[in-house]
Amino acid sequence: MQKTALHQSHIDAGAKMGEFAGYDMPLYYEAGVMDEHLWTRAHAGVFDVSHMGQIMLEGAEAMALLHTITPSTFVGTPVGMAKYTVLTNKDGGIIDDLIVTKISETKFFAVINAGCKDKDIEWIESQCPETVTMTVLKDRSLIALQGPSAEKVLHETLYLDILGLKYMRMVQIDELYISRLGYTGEDGFEVSLPSEHAPTFWERLNEHEEVKPIGLAARDSLRLEMGYCLYGHDIDEKTSPIEADLSWLVGKDADVFLGSKRILAEKEAGSDRKRVGIKILDKGVAREGAVILNENDDPIGQLTSGGFSPTLQTSIGQGYVESNYSSPGSQVKVEVRGRKLAAEIVKMPFITPNVKTAKKA
Repeated sequence: MQKTALHQSHIDAGAKMGEFAGYDMPLYYEAGVMDEHLWTRAHAGVFDVSHMGQIMLEGAEAMALLHTITPSTFVGTPVGMAKYTVLTNKDGGIIDDLIVTKISETKFFAVINAGCKDKDIEWIESQCPETVTMTVLKDRSLIALQGPSAEKVLHETLYLDILGLKYMRMVQIDELYISRLGYTGEDGFEVSLPSEHAPTFWERLNEHEEVKPIGLAARDSLRLEMGYCLYGHDIDEKTSPIEADLSWLVGKDADVFLGSKRILAEKEAGSDRKRVGIKILDKGVAREGAVILNENDDPIGQLTSGGFSPTLQTSIGQGYVESNYSSPGSQVKVEVRGRKLAAEIVKMPFITPNVKTAKKA
């Protein structure tokens, strides 16, 4: 298995390690998953996400490339703004989801999923015109600091001038790429930095009384409460952005991109199925693969993610149902080991986002 630059730091902190996307990663630390989850919601958690891929696209046709391989539009996007989007294939399915940040009109920084990065890099490279250079940033680590105290911690610990940085924006300070975004629904940052400096950066953050290291298990329960997609589970190469309830990322003027025929047709007419949030009303925890039933016990879909919500103290999940059952408030059942648990279709996210823009809204 591969190791990140912080591998020894996790061992020293008593992490329970496990394989994820070909890397030996911290699943949880001594406090356990529940405490790590709640700590992040109340204070600040620091995550090693260096297993994810980081790439730079640069050249005269870099923007045109993105307009071909994603359904998003970057014309008029301010420099320094990050966008969540997806790579699409010719059939309108999702190759991966990713965050793309506009560095300039001809330069873009992207973070791609760990489990997909080799596939993504090969795919993007195959689509690159001669005028575009893709650089894989193999010598950089990625550290996420998430939680209501994240801004305070980053400012007090490293004296970084990030107080004015807006949500979904990036600033470069020396060798650091600091983005105000994350995968938890809390205010927070992802910091890309040279791997040689990662252990010291990690140690400095963990010295702050508001910070605890958080493993991948709590990262998953945090993202589930926000209704965020996990690639390979909630979205895949056969899922369209419209089915996945991601129609908002299709640019208003987007018309000729890979898979556009299917995606734009579904955006106009609707899709046969839709990704929805599920709240379990009975006692029990529903996991991925559980069948979703209507009130007559007819199968109408399947859970793609599921688990216990430490914040809500109940079982939640997301999955796909036939579109005529997708309205919030629809009463359904979820089959768990022969039991048919009462459940309800609900809007996602399951909890109120706590990002900086949400505080001002």
